[in-house]
Amino acid sequence: MAEEMKYGARMIAGARIETVPNQSTGRDYIIDFTIPEFTCLCPISNFPDFATIRIRYVPSGRIVELKSLKLYINQFREQELFHEQAVNRILDDLVAACAPKWAWIEGDFNVRGNIKTKVRAVHGTLPPGVPD
Repeated sequence: MAEEMKYGARMIAGARIETVPNQSTGRDYIIDFTIPEFTCLCPISNFPDFATIRIRYVPSGRIVELKSLKLYINQFREQELFHEQAVNRILDDLVAACAPKWAWIEGDFNVRGNIKTKVRAVHGTLPPGVPD
């Protein structure tokens, strides 16, 4: 008898970044997320890689809905990705979901093999007057 997928696993498997209307389009501002328990798998060894992901963006017409972001990020735990791929995929998916004016993603990966890795990817230009 096949085991039924639990509801949390079903939610994660179908997750995508969802958005809601930005209620403050009259000014530029930064939204900042910190995700301290990110994990994915090394495509060579299949060992887990752990990181803190930081997302900063200046929204345009839409903003990220937080529960969807949580579920989306949890999809990575079973994916085999190099650090650079993970960070760039998150940026690409964020840009596709909400078309921000500017976005910055950092993956601060835990030490592996005596090497500390940080990967940063940027989309767009930070609008004038917005603190970085």
